[in-house]
Amino acid sequence: MAKVKSKYVCQNCGYESAGYLGKCPECGEWGTFVEEINLPSPQKQTVDLIDDFPPVKLNEIKTGSEIRMQTNISEFDRVLGGGIVQGSLVLIAGDPGIGKSTILLQTSGELCKNNKKVLYVTAEESAGQVKLRAERLGVKTDSLYIYPQTNFELIKKHIEDMLPDLVIIDSIQAIYTSQIQSSAGSVSQIRECCNSLMQIAKTKNISIIVIGHVTKEGNIAGPKVLEHMVDTVIQFEGDKYKSYRILRSIKNRFGNTSEVGIFEMGANGLTEVINPSELFMKEYSQTQTPGSTIIVTSEGTRPLLVEIQALVGTTPYPAPRRIANGVDTGRLLQILAVLEKRIGLNLSKQDVYVNVIGGIDVNEPAADLGIALAIVTCVRDVVFDSHTAIIGEIGLSGEIRAVNHIEKRINEAQKLGFKRIIIPASNELQEEFKGIKILKVRRILEAITRGVGNDN
Repeated sequence: MAKVKSKYVCQNCGYESAGYLGKCPECGEWGTFVEEINLPSPQKQTVDLIDDFPPVKLNEIKTGSEIRMQTNISEFDRVLGGGIVQGSLVLIAGDPGIGKSTILLQTSGELCKNNKKVLYVTAEESAGQVKLRAERLGVKTDSLYIYPQTNFELIKKHIEDMLPDLVIIDSIQAIYTSQIQSSAGSVSQIRECCNSLMQIAKTKNISIIVIGHVTKEGNIAGPKVLEHMVDTVIQFEGDKYKSYRILRSIKNRFGNTSEVGIFEMGANGLTEVINPSELFMKEYSQTQTPGSTIIVTSEGTRPLLVEIQALVGTTPYPAPRRIANGVDTGRLLQILAVLEKRIGLNLSKQDVYVNVIGGIDVNEPAADLGIALAIVTCVRDVVFDSHTAIIGEIGLSGEIRAVNHIEKRINEAQKLGFKRIIIPASNELQEEFKGIKILKVRRILEAITRGVGNDN
């Protein structure tokens, strides 16, 4: 009998070692190596290869619009690029309890209303537990099949027998294949199961959505190859202290990336937020104080109006603190350096705190001018005009640079009742706007003078 050999695999990056290592030499993580059994590879056999799809010329390939299934949840369809593409493999990841199973169960109910057959494979809950959630969400249908199973071979058999329109795997870390001698959730198990699911999706033209866990750092658990194999990667984000959730597209082969969908978690499940700008700004007019401004940011193709708050005060410490929530700290330090150098604002002995109201992350440079004006108004202890929105990127020399999707941003601000908007002078507008005054500025000092000074 041949001796059973084993290997040690890092569960964070997939690095393999002949012996146990405390620290992974590839990713630098500690305590991530798990022993896995090396199965003998099957003997090679000579077979006749049949080429079903020979190489063809690019100009001879016929293309057509991908067939999509509408989920009747517009925010979910937006993130997916217009609906679920048939034969696609979608990965949804998020923190525990964020609502991944809830949104997919609601999606299943909506698809079943359109006479679609859905197989929901629950590897972490019993059928009774899923039934209780479905009753709370109001999902009642005869086209939704619940299958509590962790063995991939049995799951594959039922998929091939039923041929459903959509398969949901909850979750990929909980299922295992008997062809690999390691526990469920290991790198080898996740890679093999995901690869088999991809083959089923492409050969049977069945859409598959898998739920993935995340690490304590917020990254998708498992090997990085998991994200490369799937067609779409969606991150489910949210603040546990607030009721809304953000569905963000990270990768999408069939649509735009960086698209977001906004939901609100309630007793009866997730509810779409059709106008998220109103959600983020509903308390702005009542709580407006010095150091508060409104910026028009862009998430994918959607413009959003969010409130920026800044707090500046004398520091009791030798080194002043720079705290940023929702914006990049490096970007904040750059804005502070420009304010000190170009307009002479001395902040060397001041603590600076910047926060994006609502808990969302604003990473684009178009928020620079709004952050700068929030800091200036706090230092001067003046209230910024509540009817003025701000757009603009700040260069190191103090110039205001152009941003993209300027017309969409202005339309969003006008729709919410803003009377003025500050934009970069280098942005050329392709349409005329009535009912909103457009202030074009070239440098940060001009923006402060016209914005804080309430220039008309």
